[in-house]
Amino acid sequence: MSRFSSESVERVKDATDIVEVVSAHTELRRSGVRYSGLCPFHDERTPSFSVDPQEKLYHCFGCGVGGDVIRFVEEKEGLSFADALETLADRYGVELEREEEDPRAAEARQKRARLSELLERTAGFYATFLRDAPQATKAREYLAGRGLEQQVLEEFGVGCAPGTWDTVLVRGQQAGYAVAEIEAAGLVLRSQKGRGHYDRFRSRIVFPIRDARGRVQGFGARALRPDQRPKYVNSPEGELYRKRHTLYGVDRARPAIAKVGRAVVVEGYTDVLACHQAGIANAVAVMGTAITPEQVKLLSGYAEEAVLALDADRAGREAMLRAQGVASGKRLRLRVARMPADRDPADLLAGGDGGSATAFRDAVEAADELPVLHVRTLLDDADTSSPTGRDRALDEVVAVIAAMPDSITREELMREVADRLDADPGLVSRRIAAAARAGRARAQEPAGERETQPRPPVPTQLNARERREMALLAMCVKLPAEGRGLLDRLTNEHFASPVAARACAWLRAHLDDPGAVLPADDDALIAYVTQVRMESEREPASGEAMELSFLELERGMVEDAIASAEANGGEPPVELQRRRAELAERIARTTS
Repeated sequence: MSRFSSESVERVKDATDIVEVVSAHTELRRSGVRYSGLCPFHDERTPSFSVDPQEKLYHCFGCGVGGDVIRFVEEKEGLSFADALETLADRYGVELEREEEDPRAAEARQKRARLSELLERTAGFYATFLRDAPQATKAREYLAGRGLEQQVLEEFGVGCAPGTWDTVLVRGQQAGYAVAEIEAAGLVLRSQKGRGHYDRFRSRIVFPIRDARGRVQGFGARALRPDQRPKYVNSPEGELYRKRHTLYGVDRARPAIAKVGRAVVVEGYTDVLACHQAGIANAVAVMGTAITPEQVKLLSGYAEEAVLALDADRAGREAMLRAQGVASGKRLRLRVARMPADRDPADLLAGGDGGSATAFRDAVEAADELPVLHVRTLLDDADTSSPTGRDRALDEVVAVIAAMPDSITREELMREVADRLDADPGLVSRRIAAAARAGRARAQEPAGERETQPRPPVPTQLNARERREMALLAMCVKLPAEGRGLLDRLTNEHFASPVAARACAWLRAHLDDPGAVLPADDDALIAYVTQVRMESEREPASGEAMELSFLELERGMVEDAIASAEANGGEPPVELQRRRAELAERIARTTS
């Protein structure tokens, strides 16, 4: 796989203004040589988030997240390392260089680049055709009838495909693309008779589908004539377009979502256009009724909350219930906006910034938590005419409510269940309490016997020994000449914190460049090393202080071994007791 050169990565970091990047997600204020603000990764009232503009680092002393500016873009915008690097390089005008790569990998990358270029060219053609061609009159009339104005159509690159059989095919060949490339881009289909190709999208309104960086991945196309089937046609799954991983409008909505911490999720293309036209710039579409795990992951990179504003028919309601399972265990909180049964968001917003837009915003603000919708749906579908049916309904709703945190919403929902099932409120309360206890018991099972939930990468509060470990590593970074020999003397047994031991091993190999690209799959290590680097700037350091900290860790290691021997019912070895006394004496001499 191709990799960018380390020199390119450093040039991007040097050119990037991390304060500018982070300020798009949280307000920062200067505090000495650093900037501080509320953490954009967790809810807090007192600022614990720190940004170092010189080292291009960030760290939250509350939840423990941290890293460099590239890592920040990865986390907040849901991008891979390469995409985050390219995003920053494009933004700050840095030319990236790749290391020597496998010829097959280079060929595959060049192929994807050509397909991407072809899709961009075709999107531009479709948009121009919609705007100017007499043949696109019906498409313009349809879009105007939906209340969509020219400005929003141009912002999203909405276009129209001609009704002819081979316009895109011929234009692609004239531009130097082989038929096989045009087919791989999903723009043409092979004739069923095996003779030639024809355009996939004809006589349709075309919506370019872009990734988070704004690159065209494929198209969605809506029929213009009532007799056209199917009503919607999408690009086929391929090297660039994967529907499950895509949200329509995410490239336009990404800044607004990150700023407010909330995404509004609608169903279709015109819903997104209507939302953005009405000033609801944090709207995206799932392009169907189902939200996928990949889309939830993408959204969780930008927002803490997503409000589902899908159609209020049964299919939309069932999709929202499925979303609860998809989002289970993720950090994204899902809520549901109550939409009128006979109108989709585009219909509701047809009045632009008038009263209908206000009604839609009010529905988003008043959105219910997803478990509330789930419980009410179960009650709506229950057979409440018999005790057996009410028992079955109670069994189903108990599991949903028991998983909710203690809140007024939970209490009110319990009373609503008791009322609608004509049940004793005490019975409902006892059943939910029992289910909650069972859930907590499962959560305490040993790792490997249950599905564990994500935890903050670094403990929010370090104990005295863990603080000493971090301080020592910070001094090693500050004074690398002395630190190198000390790191060689440290072993895993010196550390109470496993992540500190991993950080020691990392620094031992990268002390000349602690900011080297850390393992992308080790969030805890990234956050810990980032904090060590930031602490190194304010941690007083000297050879004597480093030696004292080492002796303290050495004593802690010896005391661990003594405690282990005593826990096993035996006497600690004499050499350990002697070593502990010797260390105590050396520490006393050092501090006197």
